[in-house]
Amino acid sequence: MGLKRWLLLAFLGELCIAVAGFLVLRQVYREAGDTAISPVLDLLTLSFLPIWFRGALLLAVGIALFWWGFRRILGVLLEPFPARREPLVELVYQTRYLARGPRIVAIGGGTGLSTLLRGLKEHTSNITAVVTVADDGGSSGKLREGLGIAPMGDIRNCIAALADTEPLMTRLLQYRFPEETPLSPGLAGHAFGNLLIAAMIAIEGDFEEGVRQSNRVLAVRGQVVPVAPAALTLHAELVDGRTIEGQSKITRASGIRRVWVTPEKLSASSEAIEAIESAEIIVIGPGSLYTSILPSLLLPDVRAALAAATAPRVLVCNVATQRGETEGYSYADHVGALASHGVADLVDVVLANDNPGGRAPAGYPAEPVRLSPAPEGPGPRVVTGDMVDEQNAHHHDPAKLAMALMRLYEERAG
Repeated sequence: MGLKRWLLLAFLGELCIAVAGFLVLRQVYREAGDTAISPVLDLLTLSFLPIWFRGALLLAVGIALFWWGFRRILGVLLEPFPARREPLVELVYQTRYLARGPRIVAIGGGTGLSTLLRGLKEHTSNITAVVTVADDGGSSGKLREGLGIAPMGDIRNCIAALADTEPLMTRLLQYRFPEETPLSPGLAGHAFGNLLIAAMIAIEGDFEEGVRQSNRVLAVRGQVVPVAPAALTLHAELVDGRTIEGQSKITRASGIRRVWVTPEKLSASSEAIEAIESAEIIVIGPGSLYTSILPSLLLPDVRAALAAATAPRVLVCNVATQRGETEGYSYADHVGALASHGVADLVDVVLANDNPGGRAPAGYPAEPVRLSPAPEGPGPRVVTGDMVDEQNAHHHDPAKLAMALMRLYEERAG
């Protein structure tokens, strides 16, 4: 972690001081001879004790004093940071080891992306979450309509997932004001994190800069960036020929044939494109296929950057189907949906769960995503593994998913 060399240097300095003191004391002892101060020198040097005992005693006292003083110095230095309760080793690990981790870009939104980020942040701090901005429901939708800013609900979730103080930060950012609040009826239903980010955007006068400063203020391990500097509107065509506008309405529909976004020519965030270009591994998903993943991939700038990327591009297939969007889907159907939108060639590897176990939450109809049948013809390589959360069969386990992705990265890195 870069500490050993400096500890060795400090030890050599202490050794030089000790040798200098020894030389001075020896010279004084010789010059004193058999004089009145000889008994005092004998007492100071413990000459009445065996030489081996004196050495062992001084060594033990020296080590004890050095360690005690070292700890007290660290206590004084860390005192201005009372919120950081981790041991010193953990702090050094976070700042040095994680900083050397791979550059990872994660594209998507919703619960799936925040789950992924919770696992990845234990392996690297070089994470860029590229988050969709098409939400138009709930607190985000109200702020989008009332303030004219891009939705930040998924951004909030990702910031909470990457925050160093998670889960406390998650509880704070996800707190929703009750419907009957004595403060103001305008706060009802709003997530505190959305209001915080909206305030930062207002202070900075710019959506992207507001999100950037929110990353800094909330001590995010990595960075969270919107896929675009302005809100996207999601549209869907259903199998019965109807068209629907708005992400919140599309999630309640069923039988989606295709989706598209407007404005169609909207430029992507420059930070998102730069992160994709410099990434060592690019992760797409997990998350809602039509409402969280595809909206970002359909932006021309993102599509071009992914097509030119040299890093492996991994699609994380959901562990369970989603009512309305992917009922009855296999992993091959997920890839087929990308193909029907012209973006299947942006994926090199499909990472799919092969453990259908886990406890399914009551009251939410879903089933494990099937591994078969395999798509015909050339296509992305399929890698399977146990990635399901044993306590919730509809979600990935953050640690398992992150380990599977790190194995893919290490395989590529050699």
